[in-house]
Amino acid sequence: MLFFDPTYILVIIGALICVAASSSMKNTFRKYAKVRSATGLTGAEAAQRILQMNGIYDVTVQHIQGELNDHYDPRNKTLSLSDATYGSTSVAAIGVAAHECGHAMQHNDGYVPLTIRGSLVPVANFGSMAAWPFIILGLFLNNASSMMFINIGIILFSAAVLFQFVTLPVEFNASRRAEQQLSALISGEEVGAVKKVLSAAALTYVASAAAMVLQLLRIFLLRNNRR
Repeated sequence: MLFFDPTYILVIIGALICVAASSSMKNTFRKYAKVRSATGLTGAEAAQRILQMNGIYDVTVQHIQGELNDHYDPRNKTLSLSDATYGSTSVAAIGVAAHECGHAMQHNDGYVPLTIRGSLVPVANFGSMAAWPFIILGLFLNNASSMMFINIGIILFSAAVLFQFVTLPVEFNASRRAEQQLSALISGEEVGAVKKVLSAAALTYVASAAAMVLQLLRIFLLRNNRR
């Protein structure tokens, strides 16, 4: 039942949603990565300007290898920009850099959802790794303890699902902050292009949350079948 059951359709649907969202994001980024900003600012320069405009001087902007792995780390106040962002003068690069600055602004302002997400990281990481061993053990056992193990797995996996949902307002808010800041740096037409890039990126987070919910629904169905 565990390896050959109709609930796998939920996993497949979730995977297809994530693949579609990721593909859309990459295509949109690559499209606007070819459009040079009239300002001539690189992603790194745009990030520095936005941080300074908001009175943030203790965040380090650094270059990291990779593509679309840009991120802000509140633990050491480091804003890391990838190969496709750091030195690029494209509209897409400036948009991604501004989005990461949005996270730095959230941290500086004490944005509550960002704080909550940060506190959930270790719990979500542990829950996503430990949930399935408990669930599989519960499905294979044929005694009174089986449902207990499955329920523990559900609780652990729910922590990972909660993390995904807390991530949504954090990412949406960072994009809104980015758009507001960029209106003072680039033209309205370029801001419109940035919005398309950031909207495509936001869909990847929505897709990830939806996939996690479908996984959780599958676990509930497996538990009910086991019962």
